Amino acid sequence: MSTPPGPRAPAAPATLAQRKRQLVATELTETALQLFAHQGFEAVTVDEIATSVGVSKRTFFRYFASKEDVVVQFLEGMGADMRAELAVRPAGEAPSVALLCAVSVPLAACEDHAERALPVVRLILRTPALLARFLEHQAGWREELAEELAARLGLDPAAGLYPRLAAGVALTAFDTVLRRWSEEPAGTDPLTLVGQAFELLAPALDPV
Repeated sequence: MSTPPGPRAPAAPATLAQRKRQLVATELTETALQLFAHQGFEAVTVDEIATSVGVSKRTFFRYFASKEDVVVQFLEGMGADMRAELAVRPAGEAPSVALLCAVSVPLAACEDHAERALPVVRLILRTPALLARFLEHQAGWREELAEELAARLGLDPAAGLYPRLAAGVALTAFDTVLRRWSEEPAGTDPLTLVGQAFELLAPALDPV
């Protein structure tokens, strides 16, 4: 089993310019996602996004290569959160518990901000171009989670089936719960659903 990571050096404080840049990026992202969710992805233009935030179209392109890139970065954040959580789980924790905690992070964020998150999730799942990017990202997340899981268990991620299979199973549960939540949000708790899913999956995930 791999040695738990040591303490990280504290990150250098962000400069004023970096903080301002992050604020603009966040406002562009949130505004674009809400416009997409309420008007449809194809109906919204870059000009409309920029005008809504009070910046120029040129400024928008300093942050994003295209309006699709806004959604892509949103998805990248989901994957980064899952891997980061898996990396800090206790070394002796059962794989099913560690993976459940990892995939629960973005689900918890969606639940906490349901009014904003639910329209965006529905947009991604119901827009073919965005759904394709979502599935593409899930394939990348599977590799990242498999690498992290293999390191935790002292396994070679390229030598056996288990790490990729376990990561794939965890992400299938995540995807299934997200779709269920998007279809039946009233009374549907994504964290309860994913917990139920992992109760079913644990026997297959834990005997390593």
